[in-house]
Amino acid sequence: MIPVVGLVAAGGVLSAAGVVAAPEITEAEEYSAEWWRDVLLDVPLRLAGLILIAVVTRYLLHKFINRMVRRTVEKEPPKAVLGSARAARIVFGGAGVYSERRALRAETIGSVLRSITTVLISAIAVVTALEMLGYAVGPVLASAGVLGVALGFGAQNLVKDFLAGAAMLLEDQYGVGDVVDMGHAVGTVEAVSLRITRLRSVDGTVWYVRNGEVVRVGNSSYGWSRALLDVHVPADADVARARRLLENIVTELAAEQHWGELILEPPEVWGVEDLTPDGVLIRVVMKTKPLEQWGVARELRERIKRRFDAERLTLPVATETPAAGPGSGAGDPTNPPPATSAPPPAPPPPTSSDGNP
Repeated sequence: MIPVVGLVAAGGVLSAAGVVAAPEITEAEEYSAEWWRDVLLDVPLRLAGLILIAVVTRYLLHKFINRMVRRTVEKEPPKAVLGSARAARIVFGGAGVYSERRALRAETIGSVLRSITTVLISAIAVVTALEMLGYAVGPVLASAGVLGVALGFGAQNLVKDFLAGAAMLLEDQYGVGDVVDMGHAVGTVEAVSLRITRLRSVDGTVWYVRNGEVVRVGNSSYGWSRALLDVHVPADADVARARRLLENIVTELAAEQHWGELILEPPEVWGVEDLTPDGVLIRVVMKTKPLEQWGVARELRERIKRRFDAERLTLPVATETPAAGPGSGAGDPTNPPPATSAPPPAPPPPTSSDGNP
């Protein structure tokens, strides 16, 4: 009895002192609970919550951007205050809060903002997910920074195009539907992005112009346009009578409902613009809605021809020089300038009789 009690006491002392080892626990028993909790419950739930937060944040930001764009597009001038839609159009102009250009600009900027928010939210979500999975994010971000610097040096033209496109959108230099002159390319803008601008000329040719390569641009439809006609009257004709006829013609044209909606201000006959050996040039101008100057000028030219024929006043020629406000250099897209032919090749140098130059 005494030995048994001694053994029990000795075992208790050794156990208290830590000499006797505890029973071994297998690897499955040690990690089973943690594996189920961390791998199947903790990390997946955190990843699911991260994805849900990213999707909801993207949805809310896109909804906010769409609402701001829709408010800009659907807003109309206060016709009740100004009296008529034409008065509101004249007061606010093409660069006002209620113009179609501003609506188009808002839609373009809204599309760019939606793309930027999507990229940013996706990048943040990916980095956070890698950190949750136990990967070291610091080296990844450092490598991405070095790669970004290398791409910045290697793709300078691409970065230049994107910066120029962003500045163009913010400054509202031109938009879809405008007729612009970019030097070698003249036509109607069909698409605008941060990198390129797509134009279509009158003959159907599509031009792709990099935004970073645009040095100057002339916009024929920014805000308002101007139909400008130089009417050539013979030298022996009565200039005062011809001027009165032109004033009557433009007044009648502006009084009609269809053409009056396109003409923003009362037409003007500026008078004698130039004296030539063949006659006198009398200038007629009309401020019109954007892109309507060519149609108004064609109608006016036709009426001048009919009236002058009825009054037996000879009309040798009538030429048009359209303009679109200060700083415009774009011509009529329906009458583009003729293409310049290539210079003839230089003749070969003369040779001597012995075959040496």
